[in-house]
Amino acid sequence: MSSPTLARMPAAFFGHGSPMNTLQSNRHTDAWRALGESLPRPRAILAISAHWYIDGAAVTAMRQPRTIHDFFGFPQALFDVNYPAPGDPGLATRVRELLAPIGVQMDQDWGLDHGTWSVLAHVYPQADIPVVQLAIDATQPPIWHYEIGRRLAPLRDEGVLILGSGDVVHNLRVIRWGEDAAPYDWAIRFNDLARGHIASGEHNPLIGYEKLGEDARLSIPTPEHYLPLLYVLGAQREGDTVSFATDGIELGSISMLSCVIAP
Repeated sequence: MSSPTLARMPAAFFGHGSPMNTLQSNRHTDAWRALGESLPRPRAILAISAHWYIDGAAVTAMRQPRTIHDFFGFPQALFDVNYPAPGDPGLATRVRELLAPIGVQMDQDWGLDHGTWSVLAHVYPQADIPVVQLAIDATQPPIWHYEIGRRLAPLRDEGVLILGSGDVVHNLRVIRWGEDAAPYDWAIRFNDLARGHIASGEHNPLIGYEKLGEDARLSIPTPEHYLPLLYVLGAQREGDTVSFATDGIELGSISMLSCVIAP
């Protein structure tokens, strides 16, 4: 499937924050939109979203994935959002091939959840690039997810943008409401620590985040929003550069850190 005429695609992690970012124009969504305008156009996108966190490995394999509104308590306008990007069964098959002998279910039910479409609505607002989602296997340790990213790295040479969507810091239990809510000190410290390791290519501390102390425990009370980062880091190749599209702590305890790994 690989072609020498295709430029190596980047891999990108987005701190997606609140679903309301879909409808808003702010410094983060402006950065996402600018990124979409500057990146080479992919032939397809493989998305790893915090919101498809299941027991087992699966990949969406339908030709037309549905838009999933996997939240409640938000304005009707958010439920009215439709992101009608096509699927790519061929890419789903390729993912299964790369991950063999892991048994990857070819899913016909899930679709695109808000971890994917809330970001892509800004990055690729025309919804004209095929999108496939890969589930996060909740039964596996962090190193497993990082290694999956390494095994998926050849897709970058096949015109596929690998996209992780989550939040480096994500603690809903202690949210501070309000646009000007002050970030917790521990959230700032862990976000800065993670950013430093990403920038320097030091992946081992990020894989072993559970050893990083109380700041890490508070920032990652559950792993599903953090793990998409490890897929993106796993796909990094020697000689790649790292840049940060946007950053900051929202609502006290939600990181918007977004980074791009590019040749």
